[in-house]
Amino acid sequence: MELFEKIACQLGLGKLTARPEPLSGGYMHKMFSLETERGKYALKLLNPYLMKRESAMRNYRQAEELEAKLESRGVPILPALTFSGKKMQETDGQYYYLFDWFAGSALKDEEIKTVHCQEMGRTLAGIHGIERRRERVNLDEFHGDWDFYLERLSREDHELWELLQENLELLRNCQKEANAAVCRIPEVVTICHDDMDSKNVLWRDGEFRIIDLECLSYDSPYLELYDLALNWAGYEECRIEPERLKALVDAYGEAGGLLPKDWECLYYAEFIAKLDWLEYNLKRTLGIEGGSDEKQLGASMVKWAIRHIRYYSEKKDVVLGCLTEQNGQ
Repeated sequence: MELFEKIACQLGLGKLTARPEPLSGGYMHKMFSLETERGKYALKLLNPYLMKRESAMRNYRQAEELEAKLESRGVPILPALTFSGKKMQETDGQYYYLFDWFAGSALKDEEIKTVHCQEMGRTLAGIHGIERRRERVNLDEFHGDWDFYLERLSREDHELWELLQENLELLRNCQKEANAAVCRIPEVVTICHDDMDSKNVLWRDGEFRIIDLECLSYDSPYLELYDLALNWAGYEECRIEPERLKALVDAYGEAGGLLPKDWECLYYAEFIAKLDWLEYNLKRTLGIEGGSDEKQLGASMVKWAIRHIRYYSEKKDVVLGCLTEQNGQ
């Protein structure tokens, strides 16, 4: 409460009129509602361990610049508020962003229809069309030392050790295929949200706002299109629906987005992000990264990541069959 009161005072929002409540959101940062004499807001407390990374401030500054470009083009986003010429604020060593309250909610998987996927496809095409550069995609090969994590888990978490051991061959194969695909990604970058999945789009009476803009960067439009289509098609629930996948990709192409020619390359390159997320949560579980309060979350995310990697690898023919059919190949 002391931190919330200091934030309200520092930003000139007046006194708190209700106790801040935690909001559901991503797995990196913490979100709270903040009601004050001046109104209701959403407060994002940035993960202090991520803020210690050397590249953190540079990445956030770039994201803020790109956020302004999206706002100027009328993209339906929920931008961070500015105080004293700055979006990112700091109180007692805690960095954070404040947003106007938007009384919408993220769609649950069973609520997502083809019309929502079409909206996302058109919106993504608009974002990618703002700026396009011929550059190599900033995606490095992934080299996870699974033996290292197995050794640590054998001493600290037998359940996760067993899970990792059972899936070791799969992870090594995915890593090999992903690294081979990286060099085949076309040298094109655009402004990308990089996390515009269903949990980061709030809907209210047919209109929507895109949130979590701290991920904005210059990245591959092909990778983002592929990843987003998977997400809105039901990947996170391990229930990909081809018609939703097609709806998003079709709408993206019809709105002027450039469709990739090599979907298989994107299929394998997608493993980079999935393996990276698994490794990050192994580090959280083992206390290598993050605090002690993140160990339990890290362990649950390790299980989540492995389950999804297995599901994704099993759905290769379904996904690629649907997408190559899109291109008439």
